[in-house]
Amino acid sequence: MFLTIALVLLVLWALGFFVFPIGGGLIHILLVIAIIAVIWHFVSGRRSSV
Repeated sequence: MFLTIALVLLVLWALGFFVFPIGGGLIHILLVIAIIAVIWHFVSGRRSSV
């Protein structure tokens, strides 16, 4: 789930960065959220359920 959200946000960031360079602040916020989602996915995926 988080990985899908991160991929969508990364694609939106790439589109916004190359197609619409005017909205730079929002684009970088999306990139930060995507990176946080990927990190959260890896951190929560390594927890044991014991």
